[in-house]
Amino acid sequence: MREDARRSFKDIGDRVSLSAPAVKRRVDRLEREGVIKGYTTTVDHSAFGWHAHAFVELFCEGRMSGAEVREAVMRHPEVEGAYTIAGAPSAIIHVRAEDNQHLEETLERIRETDGVLRTQTQIVLSTLLERPVMESDGKPTKPGRGGSRASPSHRSLRSLASERDSR
Repeated sequence: MREDARRSFKDIGDRVSLSAPAVKRRVDRLEREGVIKGYTTTVDHSAFGWHAHAFVELFCEGRMSGAEVREAVMRHPEVEGAYTIAGAPSAIIHVRAEDNQHLEETLERIRETDGVLRTQTQIVLSTLLERPVMESDGKPTKPGRGGSRASPSHRSLRSLASERDSR
């Protein structure tokens, strides 16, 4: 499902040796438990004319909380993601823009925000890799340390199928 959320329950079932109804029951349970938080579409931003993007370190006043940083950047539609991090910056944000001029205008607006002291920007020249986390065999990585500590609700459909087969 990480590779293609539109994949049918039958196709998933064929891959993990389960029936389509069994896959649906498991997916429904993962949705109820909050493991699956939603479904999304991957968009080619350049198709919409947004050719530039950057990772921007935000340096904020010492008392600015993560929630305040989130509030400060979420009003800018160019901000694709915001993350608190360890290190000197308070947060790092991922910004997309039409071009470098649009990016610069966005950064100027962000720097005008109360509590933001300065920014440091790394402009992306080319994207080498973007994908969901995968194991070396091409299968989705299981949460936890190598999958060994994954809770029952966080195990993959494949591991659930293996359990069923071993009973």
